[in-house]
Amino acid sequence: MPTTKLLGRALALTALAVLPAAAFTLPSSAAAAVVSAPQAPAVAVPVSFVDLPGSPLPTDHAAHRITVTYRNGTGADQTVAPQILVESPDRGPFLSPSDVRLEVLSGGHWRTVPLASQTGTLYTGLTSAKLVLHSHHTLTQQYRLTVLRTSPGTVQPRVALYA
Repeated sequence: MPTTKLLGRALALTALAVLPAAAFTLPSSAAAAVVSAPQAPAVAVPVSFVDLPGSPLPTDHAAHRITVTYRNGTGADQTVAPQILVESPDRGPFLSPSDVRLEVLSGGHWRTVPLASQTGTLYTGLTSAKLVLHSHHTLTQQYRLTVLRTSPGTVQPRVALYA
């Protein structure tokens, strides 16, 4: 067994030996409820969105480019995330992720972007798209959308802004 593991175990055992016996007793039921409650990590949520010009969902089966451009005109760095929404008509038919293929240009290659769905809207995730946009810099992100099953709808690019 490596020496570092032995030293680590020895330190852990030494720390346990100096704890008072009260540390090993079960907490009261009220304290147990507080102790056992899982703590969810704080998830950053956008404070606002900047809607960019939308367009009707293409009716052909060709690949169409979508460019998301946003300029940080503030004097501070800003956390942002580009997002693409593909919105179905209010009364349907509702699109499913298998009806379209969305790709993002990343490192000179097109990479498929997974789409989630909620209430007739397909959307790209924000967490994996988050980045820090430096003061007075511009974000330009290229997407490619291919409609696999023709349906009415709207393509709505936007940028999420974080505090």
